[in-house]
Amino acid sequence: MENKKDTLILAIESSCDETAASVVKNGRTVLSNIISSQIDLHKLYGGVVPEIASRKHIEKINQVIQEALDAAGVTLDDLDAVGVTYGPGLVGALLVGVAEAKAISFAKDLPLVGVHHIEGHISANYIENLDLEPPFLCLVVSGGHTHLVIVKDYGEFQILGRTRDDAAGEAFDKVARAIGLGYPGGPKIDRLSKEGDPYAIDFPKAKVDEAPYDFSFSGVKSAVLNHLNKCRMQGLPIKEADIAASFQRSVVEVLTEHAIAAAKDYHINKLAIAGGVASNSTLRAAMEKACRENQIQFYHPSPVFCTDNAAMIGVAAYYEYLKGTRHGWDLNAVPNLKLGER
Repeated sequence: MENKKDTLILAIESSCDETAASVVKNGRTVLSNIISSQIDLHKLYGGVVPEIASRKHIEKINQVIQEALDAAGVTLDDLDAVGVTYGPGLVGALLVGVAEAKAISFAKDLPLVGVHHIEGHISANYIENLDLEPPFLCLVVSGGHTHLVIVKDYGEFQILGRTRDDAAGEAFDKVARAIGLGYPGGPKIDRLSKEGDPYAIDFPKAKVDEAPYDFSFSGVKSAVLNHLNKCRMQGLPIKEADIAASFQRSVVEVLTEHAIAAAKDYHINKLAIAGGVASNSTLRAAMEKACRENQIQFYHPSPVFCTDNAAMIGVAAYYEYLKGTRHGWDLNAVPNLKLGER
């Protein structure tokens, strides 16, 4: 049983294809982090099927929450609040988590704290980096989002740049599919790239003229597709490892260059990365090197806290809870929720 001056939050995450629950103590200590992944199911279709994801969440959510409570050694009666992702994400998937959080909150008379999924990704950096406090710069790279953000305070953000088209993770998935690697694309390209020459093919790196911190990845994705088509039409050998490595280099260089430029321009000496693509080994190595060369402190979560999980939602919920954020029974899933919106 935890000392009652501690704040215990049960967090629920169901925005895409992971059903996850976690108990977080005082915003920084993860007592449990249970993730039920549906990857094997969606592999059959080459990507996430929203209807299947929603149904799986319904099947799994109660047992995942019970496992999280058991692993933390607490019951619903020990909790101080319930945190839940309410956007952005797949609307049907989000609704399952939101409905569950409301039910527990209502039954146990606990405060309900809705959390922005991206705020959760950023907050994952607090779990293992106990010295990290705002302000700092954060590069968020995931399947659906690429953001460059100044974290001014807990839950307070200034967006410097975002993607104009495909998110980085989306480009990874599409390129992986094109070269026949299947889903999920990110980890597969990361692995295959280690066998290829990153300088074999010169894929483009897009710059958005009037917005130096914005990203665009549809051009590099199209360039890969064009390269593949040209090889097939001319009967040239397709070297998958070289294509993967060259594509990855192009994306990683853009991400790193933009992040370092923003850190210098805004005189920020702390830079963090977050989101599923933040577990990419080439990106981590490139960011670490660039930060070292520019005297910037580099922070990153362990891979398990980069991909979707509830621990990061519990951390974000704690700081929202401290600020007095409370949601009512009208809390709804908001699939296109913008960062900084309430």
